[in-house]
Amino acid sequence: MTSATKLDGLDVGYDIPALPGMREGDIQTPCLLLDLDALERNIRKMGDYARAHGMRLRVHGKMHKSVDVAKLQMELGGACGVCCQKVSEAEVFARGGISDVMLSNQVRDPAKIDRLARLPKLGARTLVCVDDPANLADLSEAAVRHGTTLECLVEIDCGAGRCGVTTTPDVVKISRAIEAAPGLKFAGLQAYQGAMQHLESYADRKAKVDVAVAMVTDAVAALKAEGLDCDVVSGGGTGSYPFESSSGVYNELQCGSYAFMDADYGRILDSDGNRIDAGEWENALFLLTSIMSHAKADKAICDAGLKAQSVDSGLPVVFGRDDVTYVKCSDEHGEIADPAGVLAVNDKLRLVPGHCDPTCNLHDWYVGVRGGRVEVVWPVSARGKVY
Repeated sequence: MTSATKLDGLDVGYDIPALPGMREGDIQTPCLLLDLDALERNIRKMGDYARAHGMRLRVHGKMHKSVDVAKLQMELGGACGVCCQKVSEAEVFARGGISDVMLSNQVRDPAKIDRLARLPKLGARTLVCVDDPANLADLSEAAVRHGTTLECLVEIDCGAGRCGVTTTPDVVKISRAIEAAPGLKFAGLQAYQGAMQHLESYADRKAKVDVAVAMVTDAVAALKAEGLDCDVVSGGGTGSYPFESSSGVYNELQCGSYAFMDADYGRILDSDGNRIDAGEWENALFLLTSIMSHAKADKAICDAGLKAQSVDSGLPVVFGRDDVTYVKCSDEHGEIADPAGVLAVNDKLRLVPGHCDPTCNLHDWYVGVRGGRVEVVWPVSARGKVY
């Protein structure tokens, strides 16, 4: 695996945390570390699952914000493309050669709509979500002006309570308006329930998806009666993909965190009552940190604090160890409970972040390791692309 990113002339410890060929022990911290073997196994496993269940896999670019990781998901996992949350984020993937990009969000600002309408000129099939007929005139005008086509998905609010319409008549109304608008094409439905992905109980997650499946099934039938076929019926995440793929109505999964995993996702249970990080998916992403002080006998201080990770979903977990625990953090420091005093200054620990998505967005680089050596260094391509 190689990246087209130029690494020549970059200074380790200033510009970049490591370079290919370095020993893992020499990587500068704190930084994002990828276990390439685990990452590849996760990617292949989800790809095999999607194929076996007749589903397309559209991976969530907002999770890793990396063109290199997305290309690996397409190469090894058969992903058809990516979904993104922001226009600038989508543009990074389109410019990076990803040929199928979905905005799994609404775009309303005129300047953002203009950029969106130009994405097909980069060679990318471009899809966008709509939940308001008033949005269509602006999308249509921009597409016509740029001589492009924007494919539109009607978003159904299937339980998240954020964006999306809640009735089948509204789905039909917007879908018909899309088909009538120059430069626009009706592509199908977006029905993703994000909050339920993290419910610990398998049964609780299934109950939430059952509501979504009923709404989507009704909408698809009503659209078919109007002569409108859905090329895309998209949804499903790392916490719910078995339900959508067996629904008989969804045809596309948009999973993200399965590739990396994090501590919060690791806590949820599968159908057998086992944590999903204990067999279903492996931890492939780590925040590598170094011990910088051990002045207190039972407490070690590491260099990964709030500026290196997001703790909105809880503190990180020390990977592979039960003798030390990450217990507190401030801006630049993390406190590690070390009751037996087993850690020493400059020891390195792999932390599993509480929430991978916002943690990744804090860093410039991924350091991919295999066999104790740095194999690749990939940029976090869409870092900061929040427009």
